[in-house]
Amino acid sequence: MIGKLSGRIDYRAADHLLIDVRGVGYLVYISDRTMAALPGVGEVVALYTDLVVREDLMQLFGFQTLVEKEWHRLLTSVQGVGAKASLAILGTLGPDGVSRAIALGDWNAVKAAKGIGPKIAQRVVLDLKDKAPGVMAMTGTVADALGEAQAAADETVIEAAAPRPAPKPAAPNASAQSEALSALGNLGYAPGDAAGAVAQAAGETPEADTKALIRAALKLLAPQG
Repeated sequence: MIGKLSGRIDYRAADHLLIDVRGVGYLVYISDRTMAALPGVGEVVALYTDLVVREDLMQLFGFQTLVEKEWHRLLTSVQGVGAKASLAILGTLGPDGVSRAIALGDWNAVKAAKGIGPKIAQRVVLDLKDKAPGVMAMTGTVADALGEAQAAADETVIEAAAPRPAPKPAAPNASAQSEALSALGNLGYAPGDAAGAVAQAAGETPEADTKALIRAALKLLAPQG
């Protein structure tokens, strides 16, 4: 299994890259959003990868973060969602947008991706709703590792290594979100409902601590009227 590649971009196409890793070229398919965020030809890049093996085909798909890769794995577990459809969803919404859409049950947001119809969008939301909290929690516990992976790429690909750049900081209240989700679960709220409320509360007050997030989420979960 090829889990990560670090090398130089040989060329960029509409939906894939050719990455030269010490003289070996790897063709990696990526989303539009990832393509727009990557450097130009000749520059060093590091991507997490997922290898799809079929009887007549082997394809690599690339992701900037482990969270994006995890969403790809979950999206492709849904019946009717292949690797290209998953990239379309991630390219349209990004991993954070996918988390919010599924946690809030917003299948219309998923349907906005190219080639995704309403039935598939609804199936994605229903099948993955209870899995959203776990992936959302990864935002705080897994380094959104582009900075670290890029630094590793610089060290392995460039002979005269430049100083290691600082890792990209995690979201300011990611740990608080994870703790709030756990607390709401202990109170008996369904994982999907709790994740949606916490995501909305965190979006409205990014600097909120755990207690503040729990209070705000409970207000959102309280019966209206």
